Order: sequence, then structure tokens, then C-alpha cells
Amino acid sequence: MRAQHHSFSDPHDQHVLLTPGPTPIHPAGQRALMRSMLGHMDPEVFELNREIQADLRTMYGTEPEAFTALLGGSGSLGMETGFANLVEAGDTVLVCANGSFGRRMAEMAARYGATVRLVTAPLGEAIQPDAVAAHLSGVRMVALVHGETSTGVLNPVEEIAEVVRDSGALFSVDAVATAGMRPFGMAGMGVDYAYTGSQKCLSAPPGLAPIAVSERAFSRFYARRSPCPLWYCDFEGLYAYWVDHTYHHTVPVNLHYAFHAALHAAMDEGLEARHLRSVTMEKVIIDTLGPLGFTHYVPRAQDRLPTVLALRLPDEIDDEAVRAELRRREISIAGGLGPTAGVIWRLGLMGESARPAPYRRLMEELGDIIDRPDLVHRYDEAVGRHFPASESLAG
Repeated sequence: MRAQHHSFSDPHDQHVLLTPGPTPIHPAGQRALMRSMLGHMDPEVFELNREIQADLRTMYGTEPEAFTALLGGSGSLGMETGFANLVEAGDTVLVCANGSFGRRMAEMAARYGATVRLVTAPLGEAIQPDAVAAHLSGVRMVALVHGETSTGVLNPVEEIAEVVRDSGALFSVDAVATAGMRPFGMAGMGVDYAYTGSQKCLSAPPGLAPIAVSERAFSRFYARRSPCPLWYCDFEGLYAYWVDHTYHHTVPVNLHYAFHAALHAAMDEGLEARHLRSVTMEKVIIDTLGPLGFTHYVPRAQDRLPTVLALRLPDEIDDEAVRAELRRREISIAGGLGPTAGVIWRLGLMGESARPAPYRRLMEELGDIIDRPDLVHRYDEAVGRHFPASESLAG
């Protein structure tokens, strides 16, 4: 892995954001955000958008002519747009739910009139492909969260795609915690709709949802019995702006510029290299915190999401008090959601947070809070073991 441009030249001079999103903005994205305003119908903006679309095809691994675009909203808008365009009242939608965001999918599909069929797994465990295969009869769409941010679980998207492929159902994948930090392979898997959030693995400002739509999904959209009920993100209107360059609504131009810069930096680094960064940082953190009694919340190694490290807390750690003190010291980490509140920490290993320097700051302050001055020394040793010399503690 080659050395990268470092976002954290001096992590003591800024807030250290180590949550599972948003992530620190890539410096190129930060600079692009400050450029002067252009109109959303300006030829320069259309050219920028074409470059974004091409890079998104690479990031998602789509068909050569797949439709890609940015929605003006968070990843949840990406989720809702898929259901609004591809599901009609009375359709049966199979939702794979093993955490908060799978449950959100089920709620959204129901609001668009779908009959929701659930395949579940206990918290901390992955959805099993056999369970999906057993419930595919009569299903119009299968919806899956690839990386369940609420629990740090990686669902087996390739294996589930295999069982969905011959069913005739569309396959929609929430790639919010994975796209941009690892190869995705949308076309090869047969995924019809995928989305993420700009503020996650790509380290761009919040406010955009990058989507990719297969040709098969567009064919299904044009065969709808009724118009899409969500006007703002109707596929036809989006296509008119992004491909035909006709007015639909005003896009957030400066966010497009910042996103373009961050996405280009990710493509330049390479998705395999970014994946390796996440995996390596996970090893460093486990080596550092494991001796204190922190353990993996997700028991099986193959089910662990590299970009969101879910750690079960030792009994002596007061979750709320320690995180509050870290926040007072300008460091943000995430606790559990719902049933896992007070039980786990969720550490973001996405984009610009998946580097040694910001986590060294965490270990310095955490060691001071819990009276373990050896913690940062153990961390430095772990970085030395797992990272090449070119990736210094400054980056």
C-alpha cells in the first residue's frame, strides 16, 4: 500500500471524528467545497457530473451504460428512492433485517404499499442465504443491507445475490458502509439498485446519496402501473437532468464539486488499497484494546464489517461517562443503538478516519481517562507491526 496524502497533519488541532459516519472530509473535498458558485445548468457542472457518473460506475462495478447519479439528500434518501421507483402497492418485498437499517428498509417498503416479508438474523449475526432462498416465491424485490452499521455485521451479498439471481426479483443493496472502501461488483452479482451516502466511506460532506441503477431496474420502472409517488427522485426526472441535461430541480452544486474531488481521490488510491487500510486499522485497534477486555461483538470473523468495528465493552468501562469525557476532549466515537446501547462501541474505519494518526489521539486520551498510560505505547507498537514504514503516524 502506497503512502497517501494525510488529512491529519496535527490531530491535536481539530476535532477527531471516529464515528461510523459522517467521516472527516478529505482535504481535496474541503478545498473544492469552497470554490465559487456556478449554476446547476452550467456546461461546466454538466461536465463535472459526467465525470462523477463515470467514477461511480467504477466504484459500484456496474454495466458500462448503467445509470448513476447523486441525490440531494442522505443515504436514507437513496434507500427511499429505490422503493419509490421500483415498488408498487401490493408488491411483495423480501427485506433482510438484522439491525436498525434493515428494519428501516422494511418500514419504508411498507409505506409505499408493499407487502413486506422479513428474513431476520439475531443481532451480531449475518443473514443466511438459505433463509433468503426459502422465501423468494412471488417476491418482486429483495432488499439487503450489505454492511449493517448498527451492529458491525457484513452480510454475504455475493452469496445472497446468487440465490436471488434466478428468481426474477430485483435485488436492491444498501452499500452505505461498504461502497467506496472495497470493490463492489454490482454487474457481476446482478444487483439492480445500490446506494450509499457521501459522508461515509468517501469522506465527502453529508448531503448527497450516490446511486446506481441497472438497465433491468430501469425496464421495471418503465413498466410501472402508476407514476412514481416521489416526484423529487423519480428516475425519469433524474435521467432528464443527468443524461439529457434538462431542468428538473436545483442540485447542490458545491457539494457536487466536493464529492467529485473526494471520489476522484478514492479512485486514485484504489478500492483494494482502501479495503486494506480498514482491515489493517482493525488489527491495530484489536491489538491495542484487546488486553483491556474489549472483544468483538460479532463472533464470526467472516461476518465482521471492516469499516465499522463493533467492540463489546469490558465491565469496568462506563460507556456514557467515558464517551462524554472523550467528547469534551474533542473526540467523537459512537455507542450502540437500541439493544446494544451501553454494550458496544462502534468505531468508524471509513475513508479518512481509517488512518493511524486519529486513532493514536483516541488512545492517548482514553489511556489518560482510564489511567492506562501504556495504551498509546501499545498502540504505537501495533502500528509498527501492521503498517509499512511509509504509513507514518502522521497519516
